[in-house]
Amino acid sequence: MEARVDQWLWSVRLTKTRTDAGRACRGGHVTVNGRSAKPATPVREGDTVEAYVGGRQRIVEVVGVIVKRVGASIAVDCYVDNSPPPPPREVDVPVFARDPGSGRPTKKERRQLDRLRGRRH
Repeated sequence: MEARVDQWLWSVRLTKTRTDAGRACRGGHVTVNGRSAKPATPVREGDTVEAYVGGRQRIVEVVGVIVKRVGASIAVDCYVDNSPPPPPREVDVPVFARDPGSGRPTKKERRQLDRLRGRRH
């Protein structure tokens, strides 16, 4: 059995919509067995699909071919994920924090805020 690569990417929940999967293929972000894939490229069991989706490189081996979108627990059984781990998330640390309920900032604090925001010298 075989399926279109855009349909398969959507079915196993690697993309949110089939349109997104088609755009990724047309944009050159999807390869099947090392070759650039168009949306209608067939996918069979044993194929390796590499896709740059969701800001992340995904490398998956096709274990099961499905053409309809299924639940996440079933979709995970249709591929083996060989993707590199996602990069660690950056934590935003507030640079200038004020205690809640401490009133309006003083003139000195407003100047500090303006310097942080690059509004004044």
